[in-house]
Amino acid sequence: MSQDLTNLVYLAAAALFIFALKRLSHPRTALRGNMMGAFGMLLAIAVTLLVAIRDEDISGTGYWLIGIGLSIGLIAGTLLALRVPMTGMPQMVGLLNGFGGGASLLVASSELVSKMPEMREALAAGTISQTIYFFVGSTMAAGVIGAITFFGSLVAAGKLQELKWVPNGNIIPGQQVVNFLLLALIIAGAAWGTYELKMVWIYWIIIILAAVVGVMITTPIGGADMPVVICLLNSYSGLAAAATGFVLNNNGLIIAGSLVGSSGLILCQIMCKAMNRPLTNVLFGKLAPAEGSATADEVYAGKVKSASADEIGMLLETARRVVIVPGYGMAVSQAQHAVRDLASALEARGAEVEYGIHPVAGRMPGHMNVLLAEANIPYDKVKEMDEINPTFEQTDVAIVIGANDVVNPVARTDPKSPIAGMPILDVDKARTVVVVKRSLSPGFAGIPNPLFAADNALMYFGDGKKAILDLVAAIKQAS
Repeated sequence: MSQDLTNLVYLAAAALFIFALKRLSHPRTALRGNMMGAFGMLLAIAVTLLVAIRDEDISGTGYWLIGIGLSIGLIAGTLLALRVPMTGMPQMVGLLNGFGGGASLLVASSELVSKMPEMREALAAGTISQTIYFFVGSTMAAGVIGAITFFGSLVAAGKLQELKWVPNGNIIPGQQVVNFLLLALIIAGAAWGTYELKMVWIYWIIIILAAVVGVMITTPIGGADMPVVICLLNSYSGLAAAATGFVLNNNGLIIAGSLVGSSGLILCQIMCKAMNRPLTNVLFGKLAPAEGSATADEVYAGKVKSASADEIGMLLETARRVVIVPGYGMAVSQAQHAVRDLASALEARGAEVEYGIHPVAGRMPGHMNVLLAEANIPYDKVKEMDEINPTFEQTDVAIVIGANDVVNPVARTDPKSPIAGMPILDVDKARTVVVVKRSLSPGFAGIPNPLFAADNALMYFGDGKKAILDLVAAIKQAS
C-alpha cells in the first residue's frame, strides 16, 4: 500500500468521524452516527496494520500479541455493552476515557523505550536532529496527558460508582496549591528532559507526578460537576491520542485525537455555560452558601405541603398539559420505565406530556436523554431547556423527579447565591409543581430550594421509582 493511498484512507476515516459527530448531535441519527464512527475507526486500524505489514514492523510474535489484544478488547467491550445498565453509563464513559489515556501512555512509553538505542547513538555521535527533539517532546506530552487522563478517569468512575475506598474531597491540606506546583514541576521537567534528552529517568518521574495530579485534581470535584469533568477527561484522552499520533507519525491518530480533543473542549464550554460557571471554578472552586444566606429552617418552616399518590392522582385528572423534569434521582432509582408508564396513563386521559431536560442534569452530558431513550420515550417529546422554558406558564402540572439545583428559583432572584445566574428550568411558573424527592436535602450547591415551599408546590416524598409507580396505580384506579 503506497503512502498516498494510506493517507487517502485516513482522510476517508476522518470524514466518517466528522459525519459521525454531526449525527451524534441528535437522538434520531445517533445510532447511525455511532456506526459511521465505528466503521471509520475500523478503516483506520486496518490501514495501520497493512502499513505495518508492508514495512515489516510486525514479527510473528507481534501478530499473536495483536490478536490477543483484539480478542480481549472485543470480549471486554461486548460484555460491558451488554451488562452495564443505562444508569451505569456515566462510570462506563469515565472508564472508556481512562482506557484511551492509558493506551496513549503505554504506546508512547513503549515507543520511547524502543527508540532509546538509536537516540543514544545519535547523542554520542553528536548527530541529534530536530526530529528527535520533536519525538521526545511528543512522547512527553502523550505520556503526561495519558497518565492524568487514566488515573483521573479511574477516580471519576469510582466516585460515580460511589465506591467507599475512592477519596471524595481534598486528600491533603492545600491540595489545589499542591496541584499547581506539581503541574509546574511536570512542565519544567518535560521541557528540561526534552532539551537535554535525559529522557529515561526524567520521563518516568514526570509520569508518576502526572498520575498523582490526575488523582488529586479529580477527588475534590463534586457529583454535580461530573458532566463537565467527563467532558474534560474525554478531551484529554483525545489530546493524548493526538500526541501519540505525532510520536508514531500516524496521520489517522492525529486527526482522530484532534477531533475528540476539540469536541470534548467544546462540550465542556457548553456545560459550563449551562451552569454559568467558568471551567476554572469547576476544577478548582467549590460551591458554598454565601454568608447571610437563608437556612433550610427559614425557607421551609411551616410552608412545605406534602401530598400522597392519591391526592396527586386527583390533581392530574384535570391536567391538560404536563411537563416531566427528570434529574439524578430518576437515574438512581431507575425510574425511567415507570415515568414512561406515567406518561402513557396521562396521555390515555387526553393530556399532553413533554419532558424538560437541563444540560447538566445527571452525571454525564445527555444522561437524562439516554435514560429516556432506553424507556422508548419519543424523541420529539424530549425538549431542551431553551425550548421548554417558555411553555411552563401554560403548563398545568410540572413533575420534578429527583432534580434540585437545576430548578432552584434563587438562581434568578438572589445575586448572592452560589448558583446566581445559572440558567434553570422555570418549573415554578407552572400552575402546580409536584416534586418527587426522598427528603428536603439540598443539592450540590448546599442551599435550600424555595420551590419546595412555594404556594403552588407539592412535595411527594419517597423513592423515585416506587413513588411514580404508586402514582400510576392511583391514576388508573381513578379511571
